[in-house]
Amino acid sequence: MWKRILLVGVLCWAQWAQAGSVEALKAFLNSTPRLKGDFTQTVYDKNQRVVQKSSGWFAISRPGKFRWVVQQPFDQLIVGDGERVWLFDPDLNQVTVRKMGTALGSSPAALLAGEGTLEQQFTLRDSGDKDGLNWVDASPKSQDAGFSKVQLGLEKGAVVAMKLFDNFGQTTYLTFTKLTTPAKQDSKLFTFTPPAGADVVGE
Repeated sequence: MWKRILLVGVLCWAQWAQAGSVEALKAFLNSTPRLKGDFTQTVYDKNQRVVQKSSGWFAISRPGKFRWVVQQPFDQLIVGDGERVWLFDPDLNQVTVRKMGTALGSSPAALLAGEGTLEQQFTLRDSGDKDGLNWVDASPKSQDAGFSKVQLGLEKGAVVAMKLFDNFGQTTYLTFTKLTTPAKQDSKLFTFTPPAGADVVGE
């Protein structure tokens, strides 16, 4: 009898824990139409060797608008204007443009700023606690996403970390700091015009 009660209690707790992390993620996204902060990004190969490090800042205005600015070790700019995603490489003076719906994996900001709910594009489930964070697994429903899984780490109800696992065995780990939720965002942040003479590739 006691074993049965204990088992029921454990199952109820597990269901509550799963709902807690996933619901906390949903609540964060639903209550955060605008977000700004800094990021650090580390890319690991399939053998967990560091192959790239970068840092910069980002701004998000849901739905569908974001600015992702890489400042170190080289300059790079990714802008989502709600319809298209623009990637500008100043060193090459090249711009790559894609429709928003086909550019889901172009930037972590695109995931956080996406139109609609995260559940429309991902299957969400609790991934437990690790390193002081509550993690949620997000598996893309589309096979064209460019990655096999995303993990989002929450602290006090806010997304402060993200892991992206691509289809080639690489893992991208990001941490977000200095997060703010501004009442307004400058609309110019989410517009992009290719510089004169730049090579524009894509749609």
